[in-house]
This record gives sequence, structure tokens and C-alpha cells, in this order.
Amino acid sequence: MHIIKKIFAFPRIIYFLIPIIIISLVFTNFPSNGVEISSIKFIGEATLPKGLIFQKTEVGGLSGITYNAKNNLYYAISDDRGQKAAVRFYTLKIDLSKGSLQKGGIIPVSVTTLLNENGQTFRPGETDTEGIALTNKRTVFISSEGDAAKLINPFIKEFSLSSGKEIFTLPIPNKFLPDKTNQQGIRNNLAFESLTITPDNKHLFTASENALIQDGVAAKPNIGSPCRILQYNLLNNQPEKEFLYQTEPVTPFLNLIGKFASGLPDLLALDNQGHFLSLERSFTGLGFAISLFQVSLEGADDIHNINSLLAIDSKNIKPVKKKLLLDLRKLDVLLDNIEGLTLGPKLLDGQQSLILISDNNFNSLQRTQILAFKIKIENSLIRLLRRFLSNFNL
Repeated sequence: MHIIKKIFAFPRIIYFLIPIIIISLVFTNFPSNGVEISSIKFIGEATLPKGLIFQKTEVGGLSGITYNAKNNLYYAISDDRGQKAAVRFYTLKIDLSKGSLQKGGIIPVSVTTLLNENGQTFRPGETDTEGIALTNKRTVFISSEGDAAKLINPFIKEFSLSSGKEIFTLPIPNKFLPDKTNQQGIRNNLAFESLTITPDNKHLFTASENALIQDGVAAKPNIGSPCRILQYNLLNNQPEKEFLYQTEPVTPFLNLIGKFASGLPDLLALDNQGHFLSLERSFTGLGFAISLFQVSLEGADDIHNINSLLAIDSKNIKPVKKKLLLDLRKLDVLLDNIEGLTLGPKLLDGQQSLILISDNNFNSLQRTQILAFKIKIENSLIRLLRRFLSNFNL
């Protein structure tokens, strides 16, 4: 009997290996081999001093952040419209060397002033810079919401990382541009806050923070808003696709002051197959509601040929898929106005770090807040193999 068991031991290993080999071969060439975040853990908070003056500028309004893995530095864009200092971004060090973020773990390194195509600073009020994304050629793309009330168009421009000078401007589809009739385009201060580039540097994504005027209502208490994700092909620098992203309805809590705002301030590309993290932020009258979602473009309809969602039966449009990853109100942290996110370095245990940053609106009652997380990212093959192994008994 013992000999028989030995005889059948080898084939049993073969039966175990064959499915793994087949799955590996299939998924290696499978186009939708995307990623998913299987866990997230909060690993610390740090804030910058209120009213911090650095290199003759007030540090604040940090609305977007991106990470340079080569030198372990972060670039954070300020949404100062040139009223406190010239339009600029900051280079920061964020210390995660101990596997967590400690108080005092944020160090400003430098300030880079943005210059237009003529090498001059932007005029006060000309920009509302909100998003920033690093390329693989020592440049950054930066998005501006413009000013719809003054018919100042939003923009997405590429700047030199070293000099801050404008290099190139991406064309904006006409449907996003405000007009004199106030019948189309972005809403004021609800435009291109988000900006992200895929790891292969072939595509750039941004999104309207709320619905375009011709697409639906802006977010209200208990009512979400239909945003548009805009995809650019960076091989030809042209917009090519758009997708519907529906923000979640948020219920205000003790809203005694009557103010409410909610929307989509940032996106983060996780892979080249249309998988993202999205950040939804709401001011509810009593603090902020911040949520992280996993997002997939898989199966979503391309709506770039639809100029107005209100002019059609939009119920037939398939939006992007969303899955709640974390409601930050469940953390034991007083949340500020979180508007930006980026992946950071790998931590000591090999897992991926995630950084969130707040815009303090240059308000003495608010803070520039950095939140750090540890996330576990798995691709489709790893998830399938893990499930297979969990059900297999040798």
C-alpha cells in the first residue's frame, strides 16, 4: 500500500502544476490582466505648520501630488491663483523609511515657479492649478480649472520639471469649454482637478469634478453628479475617449451653515488596462467626507461623441465600474480637505505605499495634511492562483 501511494504521488503533483501553467500562459497574453487592491491599512498622518513660509512663499493650497521614484521625491501643485505668490509647485520629502508616517515626516525641498510659453509667470487669476502628473521624461503635466465665470478655459499643460517652463498644451474638447450662454462646459471650480498617467506613459486621464452644464446637475445633498473621465493618447497628444463616472450621493450631517460641496478631485492609474483609484471628497457642513474607490473602465461606454447627456436617454449608458475601498471617516483622524493622491515607494515589507494630501485653502482653520496607507495590489493571475491554491489540498 505504501508503494502504491508513492506511485501516485508524482502524478498528483503534475495535476497540481498543469492548471497553474495553463493559467499562467493564458493570463500572460490576456489584455485585461488588470490589478486590484486587496487590502489597505492606515500607517500615519503628518501636517505642515500653519502659515508655513518657505523660500518666500506661503505653503498651501496643495491640491495634487505625484511621486518621483528615482529620487524618492514628491511634487505637489498649489492652487494659489498667483495672488500670494507666482503659480508654483513644491518638491517634498515624505519619510516612510520606518514603514509609517510620523509627525514631522514632511520636509519641503524646493519651489518651482511655472512659466508660460513665453517664459513669463502667469498673470494673477489666469490659472487655478489643481492636478499634477509626472512623465518619464523629466516633465510634469499640470491641469488648471480655469475660471468659467470669466470664460477662462481650463488647460492641461506640460512643464519642464527643472525650469518650470511650459512645453506643450493638450487640446481640450469643445464640450468642456465654457461659453457666454452658460449652456455648456465646465462649472466654475468644478473642472479638471484630477490628473494621472498610466505606468507605460501612453495615456493621460483627467475628469470633470462635477457634471458639465449640458450633462446634468452639480452634486447636492443626497444627489451625486455625472462626471466625465477624459482620456488622452500621449503618443499623438490627442483626446480619444470619454467615460461616465457617477459620484456617490452624500448626506450632510448637522449642516448648520448651509454649505455643501461634493465631487471627484483626483484619479490614480494603477495599471495600463483602465484600473484606477478615485478620490471623492465632500464638505458636509460638519467636516469632510472622504472616500476611496477602485474604478474599472472595463465594459464602460465611450461617450466622447455625445455632447450632452441631457439630450439623450443616458440610462442606457454604461458608466465606469466602482467599488468602495475605504470610507476615511472610519479612521481615527480629523480629516481635512483631501484632494490629491499618489502611489509612494515600496515599504520595508515589500508592500506599496499610498499618499493622500489636503488643500488647506490658505485658511487658518485648516491644515496641510498628509495621510499614508499601505496597500496590497494584486493582478488577475495572482488573485486566481491564490483562490485556486486555497481550494487545493495536496
